[in-house]
Amino acid sequence: MNRPERISRGNRRPVNLTADKSLVEEAKSLGLNLSQTFEDGLRLAVKREKERIWLEENREAIESYNHYADKHGTIGSHLWRRNST
Repeated sequence: MNRPERISRGNRRPVNLTADKSLVEEAKSLGLNLSQTFEDGLRLAVKREKERIWLEENREAIESYNHYADKHGTIGSHLWRRNST
């Protein structure tokens, strides 16, 4: 996973979390940075949720476009058909 540049200390906020004790111990024994691991997971969860919301908000438009494309083809699709034979 691509990690963004480290966030400066001034842009950080302390939070209290609870997690499975054995999982935390195993992560620490593997040398994982719990704060960075949490941020990576939270960043991914936020990204996925934004994608889910976007898809839901645009579902009708996507379905409409797909219906149109099924019926009329897409821009340039006539060129692909002509060149594929």
